[in-house]
Amino acid sequence: MKALLFGAGKIGRGFIGAVLRKSGYDICFADVNPQLIDLINTEKQYLVHILDINRYDELIDGISAVHTDSEELLDIFTSADIATTAVSMKVLPAIAPTIANGIKHRKTRQNTAPMNIVACENGIRATSLLKTMVYGLLSEEEKTWADRYIGFADSSVDRIVPITTYSHQLEVAVEAFYEWNVDKKQLKETLPDIPGLHLTDDLTAHIERKLFTVNTGHCATAFLGNISGYTYIHECLDDAKLKATVTDIMRQSGDALIAKFHFDRQAHENYINIVLGRFANPYIKDLTSRVGHDPKRKLGPKLYFSYPISMALSSHLPTDKLSLAIAAGMSEDISGDPQCEEIRQLILQKGLSQAITEITGQTSPVVIQQITEAYNLFHQ
Repeated sequence: MKALLFGAGKIGRGFIGAVLRKSGYDICFADVNPQLIDLINTEKQYLVHILDINRYDELIDGISAVHTDSEELLDIFTSADIATTAVSMKVLPAIAPTIANGIKHRKTRQNTAPMNIVACENGIRATSLLKTMVYGLLSEEEKTWADRYIGFADSSVDRIVPITTYSHQLEVAVEAFYEWNVDKKQLKETLPDIPGLHLTDDLTAHIERKLFTVNTGHCATAFLGNISGYTYIHECLDDAKLKATVTDIMRQSGDALIAKFHFDRQAHENYINIVLGRFANPYIKDLTSRVGHDPKRKLGPKLYFSYPISMALSSHLPTDKLSLAIAAGMSEDISGDPQCEEIRQLILQKGLSQAITEITGQTSPVVIQQITEAYNLFHQ
């Protein structure tokens, strides 16, 4: 079995590549970094360091790499059983032409074996978005062929991959926990048994549960931790008051999720506690500055705080804790992060209320007032 992985970064190597290789796939990474590509092709293996109470290493071998724009990639695409992405949502448009060319090449070579494409990004229905971009580059005949033989399956992924530095560039550290959910209705052929991969008929619930529990909690911890002067995420969870605030934020988002998807309340509370335990892992020295970076984007209408606020409002649920998290995000002052300065300038130029609406999309007077009061408390 062959897997083509767009993105040879830490998530590509530490999560997707490691999981697929352990399931028997030969791995080929596609990337734009020539030094990284050369290193992969020279070493042909790397270590993944699992950071937990029981620390251990996994050797990932059977790997190769090609440049995203190379002719060689088209041949690999033609023979691959699965292609994945781990490049970030903003980079998906850049690889859409390559995937479109790969489909054309596969059609020309008359390879009618089913192939699945899965975007592993922190975004809702990222694969469907990628498919729309790819299909915009195909002829009607090519779309019909792709509809028959190429699956575009949405997924949700969850694994903390902190910034770490090792003497060997390919080595990467990850937490022991991981979760990978894939919409089985969108697959052209059922995937083989892959440990940690769960096929589901209700992916939207899995995606939103993950994004608005894990990502919401992670960012809230970072935002509040930065304001409190903490360097690492796990340090924030040692602060009882800060942990209680983060828990309240996650529960408020959870109430909105329960109202929308009818999750079992106790099961969701258990999920929150599991996530908090992951954040508190002292072996994952994850920087608050890393998790809290790009605050303007993360405070946007469809992401980790504004979206659950909108869900909560539609069910007439409280939003004050989520509003507090937004105020903390708007107060971020991370060195070298241009979005922190963008937020400050927007507030100076248009005032706090207008800045809140432009950044978050929120127009509710109650929410704007909640964010304003919390912001002013942070800036006393």
